[in-house]
Amino acid sequence: MRTYYDDIAKNEKKHISTMVQMGAKTTTITEYDVLQEEMDLLKNDQKEQKTTSCEEEQSQLPVSKQEIIWTNVVFITLLHVAAVYCFCNYFFTTKYQTYIWAFIVGGIGGFGVTGGAHRYFTHRSFKAKLPLQLILILCYTVSGQNDIPDWVRDHRVHHKFSETDADPHNANRGFFFSHVGWLMQRKHPEVYRKGKTIDMSDINNDPLVQFHTKHFLLFKLLLCFIIPVLVPVYAWNENWTEAISSLAIVRYVLNLNFTWSVNSVAHIWGSKPYDNRIQPAQNLMVSIVAMGEGWHNYHHVFPWDYRAAEIGGYLLNTTTLWLDLFSKIGWAYNLKTPSKKLIQEVAVRHGDGSWREVPETTEHTGDYKTS
Repeated sequence: MRTYYDDIAKNEKKHISTMVQMGAKTTTITEYDVLQEEMDLLKNDQKEQKTTSCEEEQSQLPVSKQEIIWTNVVFITLLHVAAVYCFCNYFFTTKYQTYIWAFIVGGIGGFGVTGGAHRYFTHRSFKAKLPLQLILILCYTVSGQNDIPDWVRDHRVHHKFSETDADPHNANRGFFFSHVGWLMQRKHPEVYRKGKTIDMSDINNDPLVQFHTKHFLLFKLLLCFIIPVLVPVYAWNENWTEAISSLAIVRYVLNLNFTWSVNSVAHIWGSKPYDNRIQPAQNLMVSIVAMGEGWHNYHHVFPWDYRAAEIGGYLLNTTTLWLDLFSKIGWAYNLKTPSKKLIQEVAVRHGDGSWREVPETTEHTGDYKTS
């Protein structure tokens, strides 16, 4: 793909300047500028592969067994058992207001992962003003996952070395491993080695992220567990048992599995209209539960697109809906997308033949595509 992108970039530099869509706004940039960062990363990868060829061959050897983290195994297992127990025993006794609240809290945490940790902090696919940065961090805290630096490092190394031993949740090691098993054992040595090559300077120099990381446990306990449980108890007199089971256990487990499904399901099942040479695939069900993150074949080809998709519209990509709304008030800006020409050429050259040109919507500029 390196040669292909080089050719496209040269042609774009000589002949065109494209309008890159940015939610409700647009800005004129050359496609060459957009591609240059990706090309530089690819060239650096090529240099590194040449200087460490022997080590790369070793990384393709059969995977050695990593040490099992039994505390994680026990905790994750008991958490899921508790979720099943709570769902079966308190489903009919929980008030409908609590279900609505659980749905809202789940959406808040989901947006914190998709719009915050993923599209903003990891891929920098758009820029955010301070109020939105605060919202993204607080929403991410509701999800109850790892701190932002750990999440970003894992995901950046996942993209750079996808489906190799350096991929933290390498889908070649099976569904269970890519879904949750990777959290139950020590990372492969290649993950640590390649992780050191990832540029984390933007995260390490972000005072807001560093403050959040310093007090991460406190924020996590308050926003993921304590406050969500207290609201139904004191707002509409929900029983403590039902509040804890629905908000602190079932909702939390669902949020985790929806996120994990992007690493597992969307790397195993689905079509590949943009690049048939990679494992990430387009998966409708993952897009539904993960707020637009299931259009994964597209995302791995164009990771810097703030929409993480070409199709789906707002109904199947609610993360983009919220980002476009924030762009309308100026809190999100410089939202990146590739040109339609580039998408088409990549799909025609490397896709599985299932790609079809997506018509532009005419009535609503915010509804960027229709499925």
